[in-house]
Formats: sequence, structure tokens, C-alpha cells
Amino acid sequence: MGFTTWDILRGLLLATRWTLALSAGAFVGGVLAGLIVLVLRVQPHRRLAWVARIYIEIFQSTPLLMQLFLAFFTPALFGIDVPAWAAAWVALSLWTGAFLAEIWRGSVEAVPAGQWEAGGSLGMSYLEQLRHIILPQALRIAAAPSLGFMVQVIKGTALTSIIGFVELEKAGTAITNATFHPFTVYGLVALIYFCLCYPVALCRGWLERRLNAAHLAH
Repeated sequence: MGFTTWDILRGLLLATRWTLALSAGAFVGGVLAGLIVLVLRVQPHRRLAWVARIYIEIFQSTPLLMQLFLAFFTPALFGIDVPAWAAAWVALSLWTGAFLAEIWRGSVEAVPAGQWEAGGSLGMSYLEQLRHIILPQALRIAAAPSLGFMVQVIKGTALTSIIGFVELEKAGTAITNATFHPFTVYGLVALIYFCLCYPVALCRGWLERRLNAAHLAH
């Protein structure tokens, strides 16, 4: 029985659901991890800031592929069986959090120092200043690059196939082995990745222009 292009595309689209689910879950997890690391990174206590910096350096300076291997195989050394999707989510979330924390740190540092001084003069604690004064302003600066990093998260999901998670790239390999049509399959895989990433890039550009226009208006 032959496989039509529609059969191939339908199989790839089914796998795309898992790519989207993992990307969204990893980005949310990365936002939570990034916020925690950001608070530790910019606070005045050097030891905590040092811990946050080490975390960022580890996840930014090592390959995501190695992080996926460690997240999947390390628990097995202690007799814990971790599903591929869980290991993929943890690794991608921690990796995403490291990059987002640095994006946000730059945004926080871009807020004028006088804003910190104003909060201190009102008797606010460090966390209160960060929450009510600094982060709302930093968010406007960080929104576009944070959304842009979502493209990297989507593309990063392709590496999770190495630990057995069946997403778009893994499905493409399986379908190629069944149909012997590698150019058709991987051409469609590339097209689907483009359709996933390009709208995000467009949204980032639109958001950047909108926020810049709002800033100039003020």
C-alpha cells in the first residue's frame, strides 16, 4: 500500500501537537524558573547572586542535548523511571529559564537607578521595589525578546527525540523509514517548523514596534 502526501502530512500534523504542547509547557516552566533566578541574580546578597549566576552559566554553556540526557538517565541511576516527556519538559524548562533570566536581568538593569532610590525613600523593601516599581517597567523592555526566544524553544524540541519523545522530528524519521520518501517528509517537517516559528517572529516584531512607539509617545 502506497502512502500519499496527505497521509504523510496527517501523520506529521498529529506529532506537531506534541511539539506545541512541549514548547508551551517548557516556556511556562522557563518563565517560572527564570523569575526565581532573576530575583536571586539582582538582589544585593552576593552569595545568592553567585548561585544564580552559576545556574545560568551551566545551562548556557553546556549543550541542550547533554542536559536532556542527564534529565532522562540520571534518575535511572537511583531506580526512578522518568517518562521521556517529563525529562524533556524539565530539561527544556531549566534551559529556557537560564536564558530568560539573563534577558530579564538586562531589562531590570536598564531601568534607571533613580527608580530604586524612589522606592527606598517610600520605605519599600527590596522585593516590594522589584515587584511594584522595577518589574513592571522591565517587562516592557523584556517582552519582545522573551517572546522571540520562544522560537528557540520550539526548535529545541527537535532534540528531545534523542531520548525517545515522539515530536515532529521524531515522527518525521519514523515516517521516512516507513515510506522511503525522505525529501517529501523532511520538506514537510521544515515547512511545519517554519509555520510554527514565523508567526512568533512576526509577533515579536509587532510587539517591539508597538512598545517602542508607546515609549516615544511618552
